[in-house]
Amino acid sequence: MTETKEVNKAVVDSMFKAGAHFGYAKSKRHPSTAPYIFGVKNRVEIFDLEKVSASLEKVEEFVKKIASEGKQILFVTSKREAIRIVKDAAMSIDQPYVAGRFIGGTLTNFDQIQKRTSRLETLLEQKEKGLLGKYTKKERLLIDREIEKLQERFGGIVSMKRKPAALFVIDSTHEDIAVREAINQKIPVISLSSSDCNIWDIQYPVTANDSSVASITFFSNKIVEAYKSAVKSA
Repeated sequence: MTETKEVNKAVVDSMFKAGAHFGYAKSKRHPSTAPYIFGVKNRVEIFDLEKVSASLEKVEEFVKKIASEGKQILFVTSKREAIRIVKDAAMSIDQPYVAGRFIGGTLTNFDQIQKRTSRLETLLEQKEKGLLGKYTKKERLLIDREIEKLQERFGGIVSMKRKPAALFVIDSTHEDIAVREAINQKIPVISLSSSDCNIWDIQYPVTANDSSVASITFFSNKIVEAYKSAVKSA
């Protein structure tokens, strides 16, 4: 029991150093996050990091289960400060990602999205094998533009051959379209959500700072570590 407490304290300390405890002003707080608020400092609400740590443990166990079953987590963010972090995190464990605007229908109209990713794969394969030489210069230019457009929109989800087992989102309010589609498709959502977010419909919320680069990096790394540990022990 002592060892568990020490481990939790270490996690809490790390979260504190990352600034994960900072929420928003009370006036911005969504009622769903009230149980996780510890107090107020300089008019900014402070999260109870011991409760956040408990939430994180549940997330880590869920992520390990997904990884052990060989299933995928779709990483999603369109927040400027999180794009590079989330993309790098997803790529480090070969998971699909949307690092930019989430295309409506990615989950609810998955069959059509797959047609676009298949088209991208086909064009990239043809280009790599030098099979585009049969086209005119103008046609190749148009194909290159199509590839660029498809890459921008769907490049991160080419590996997603079926709907993901879960979503990991930064700021569930900011990613409301992705969250609503996941709920509609009964796909569990893991979220890093600050005090302004509605977490009532989120199965695995982590209530903490979702704007700080350090905080986003910390929690993204925790997801990656949990996934890697399950894959390694499988």
